[in-house]
Amino acid sequence: MASAENIQIMHRWFEEVWNQGRTETIYELLAAHAVARGQEGAEAELHGPQEFETFVTKIRSAFPNIKVNIEDIFGVDDKVVIRWSATMTHAGQGLGVPATGKPVRSRGISIARIESGKIMEGWDNWDQLGMWQQVGAFEVPDTATLAKTA
Repeated sequence: MASAENIQIMHRWFEEVWNQGRTETIYELLAAHAVARGQEGAEAELHGPQEFETFVTKIRSAFPNIKVNIEDIFGVDDKVVIRWSATMTHAGQGLGVPATGKPVRSRGISIARIESGKIMEGWDNWDQLGMWQQVGAFEVPDTATLAKTA
């Protein structure tokens, strides 16, 4: 499949799965034995559409108005790289944290390997710590306090 077609698949993925919440698109575009890495932590893996749908449902239930914008996208051979940003409001408890109503902005980079029109593998690196800080679930320790205790 040409790089241009793979790029269109990823445009569709971000628009339908994340912006529209169409979980059926996960089953259309993600291979049954696909592996996605980094969504829930650096070493975490999601296997197949069902596990990825659970992840999407969790995020969208915490941030029902999530809007992901593709900032840059390019493809080479079977891989597509996407630099994206997302804006959202913490309006639900999908992450196990009571809704705060706080606005959140996050950024990330995703890489997908596509074969025969299906996403086979994915790698995500996104600012999860920043998300937790913005909803008030994590506070960065004061460096002056840390220096005194060292």
